[in-house]
Amino acid sequence: MPFVRRGFESIVSTWLAGLLLLLPLVLTLALIGWIVSFLNGLIGPNTTLGQLFVAVGHPFVGNSLAAYGIGTLVLLVLLYPLGIAVKLGLRRPLAWFANVTFRRIPVFGKLYGLAERFVELLDRKEGGADIRAMSPVWCFFGGQGVAVLALLPNPAVIDIEGRHYHAVLVPSAPVPVGGGLLYVPVDWVKPADMGIDMFTSIYVSMGITLPPVVKDRQVEFIPLDEAVRRQQEQGTAEEPPRPS
Repeated sequence: MPFVRRGFESIVSTWLAGLLLLLPLVLTLALIGWIVSFLNGLIGPNTTLGQLFVAVGHPFVGNSLAAYGIGTLVLLVLLYPLGIAVKLGLRRPLAWFANVTFRRIPVFGKLYGLAERFVELLDRKEGGADIRAMSPVWCFFGGQGVAVLALLPNPAVIDIEGRHYHAVLVPSAPVPVGGGLLYVPVDWVKPADMGIDMFTSIYVSMGITLPPVVKDRQVEFIPLDEAVRRQQEQGTAEEPPRPS
């Protein structure tokens, strides 16, 4: 019955509206819970590293949980003088010490090297790739073809077989931390009038956020047949081949 069907669709749509409203909060709480669970399994009181925290705190209190908390606090406080030593220029001597000790231990040295490279990715200040130092650009493939919003990590021009290229990074959506490194001809690359925050917002929103070049304009979506007809009238393009 049409009446029953409309009523059912109304109930479902109302339920989905409530679900979509609460979904970001639910996902956020689930993510926080997963992080807490992961950290508890990594450095919790029952882990090997957690037992070290307990051992540090046991001279002060007898309760294991309280000892774990005090031991964690003590070790966190000890990180401060270590940070002072690094700021005073002891990073290189400490790195040399790690190279002549930890790196020479079989198996452990390989694992230490992997962990060190991962930390270097997080430490953007020491010559690492900082996304905020990159410039958003438009890449027009073919010169006047598909426009791709990308990042220019370095304005340097690279000569490849006698032709000038830029190295550009094309991120993936909706999380712009992956993607591809492309070498694009210099004349295909144009500066994008936007900051890195707007660039990130466009990718995270999967295109819902409009770039500044069209943000204040009325966007017209033209069907393919109509677009081809207009291009043929202007004499700027040929009709693309139709699928058989």
